[in-house]
Amino acid sequence: MTYTAHLDDHCKAIIQEYKDKYPLFENAEAKVLSLLTQTFKETGLHVASVESRIKKEDSLAGKLERKGSKYKSLADITDILGVRVITYYIDDVEKVATAIERMFEVDWENSIDKRKVHDIDSFGYLSLHYVCSMKDFPYKFEVQMRTVLQHAWANLDHDTGYKAGVEIPKRYMRSMSRLAGMLELIDEEFSKIRSEITDYRRKVHKLVSSGNLDEVPLDGDTFRSYLELDPFRQINKKIAAVNQAEIQEVSLLPYLSVFKGIGCKTLGDIHAIIKDSFDGAYQIACYQMGLTDLDIISSSIGPQNLCIAYILKKGWGKGGVRYFFDLLNGKEKSNEIVAEMIVEQAKDLPFMNQQNGK
Repeated sequence: MTYTAHLDDHCKAIIQEYKDKYPLFENAEAKVLSLLTQTFKETGLHVASVESRIKKEDSLAGKLERKGSKYKSLADITDILGVRVITYYIDDVEKVATAIERMFEVDWENSIDKRKVHDIDSFGYLSLHYVCSMKDFPYKFEVQMRTVLQHAWANLDHDTGYKAGVEIPKRYMRSMSRLAGMLELIDEEFSKIRSEITDYRRKVHKLVSSGNLDEVPLDGDTFRSYLELDPFRQINKKIAAVNQAEIQEVSLLPYLSVFKGIGCKTLGDIHAIIKDSFDGAYQIACYQMGLTDLDIISSSIGPQNLCIAYILKKGWGKGGVRYFFDLLNGKEKSNEIVAEMIVEQAKDLPFMNQQNGK
């Protein structure tokens, strides 16, 4: 198919240059995508997607037919290669922009921040557009940055013909504008919530590090921060010393539901269990390991025995121990047998005699 039939010789020359230099654009596209992907990975910036396209010949011919006299050569057309970075959050657009400014040379005169041109119906068009250039590539290219919601709205908007110059009744225009406003508000709220959660995590981490555990509610984030302090290290080391055993590290995150299940509301409650049940946990381990040659133990033995000692001291008996194993491993018939055996073993241990006032 011939796209250049209606073009003058000047525009046809630009089309021919486009064809001749097409491999250069393909190489540049691959390089830009590689640089962006690598940079986002190294900086920990998580984006929704990175897309690219090289303008098709028919699209370029249409552009030249409309305003070919504007361009002296192919180098004056900055959108032959286009890249789009879609982020999850508004504030990540700025982070992407900063990364691009460091990687490429930005033509500020021809770049545009459409977010500052804020009409009531412009939500899907609030992208940040950079015109860029890079070493060893003689042509400029465009990078567009927008959020997922902005991108989704722009696509829906385009599909309805809202921005296509079609005469649309005011009632539909009003509805579209209302929806655009709602999406813009959602976009802003998502970023606000993420920022507040980040501040909360920093505050919690600071409280945990400072030892103010009674003020820290027990949840997934706080428990992870607490585990970074290695709170069960002392009990594990003492138990390992029984047989001079090696401690094999395992994830202790499953104990979050266990500590919640036995009534812990704050990190201070866990700390209290460690303090009050330390001797009982050690005595249980001594009874179980004393006559064995076990030389490798799991790092979960400390929290396990602490919970069991706590349950027995609370007088919850076999049912309480079974409940502990149900929380930890799921409900299994073997939990009843293990619980009965543990209660029988522990009944004459010193911490139980102290509990019974003997």
